[in-house]
Amino acid sequence: MSRFTLTFDALPEHIDRMGHVNNAVWVQWMEALATAHWEAVAAPEDQAAYAWLVVRHEIDYRGNIREGESAQATTWVEAPPEGARFERRYEFRNPAGKVIVTARTQWAMLDIAAGRIMRVPPELADRFLSR
Repeated sequence: MSRFTLTFDALPEHIDRMGHVNNAVWVQWMEALATAHWEAVAAPEDQAAYAWLVVRHEIDYRGNIREGESAQATTWVEAPPEGARFERRYEFRNPAGKVIVTARTQWAMLDIAAGRIMRVPPELADRFLSR
């Protein structure tokens, strides 16, 4: 299974009235992380031909960070896709290394030219599973 990691910094615009990163920002970070992972493993022609659509998010919040703090985010795909659905996992850790957010998202692959959801080709799925 290929793991991909980025660090996100909590900026003033990410902070809600309770003084920590807003829940919607975590979702934006998940999308940014998934997109960066896709761009790291997919060939340019695949990136031009296919796009990903969120089907379902499931998020567990166990903590948070405040302005000026960072979260180390890791994403991975544990299993081959089931038809058109591809499940991605996420884990965010605070500066002390404690897991503060975990999530899973089901994504569907879109054939851009046809405008239709499609099965994830095995050779693309393998790029996420074998690195």
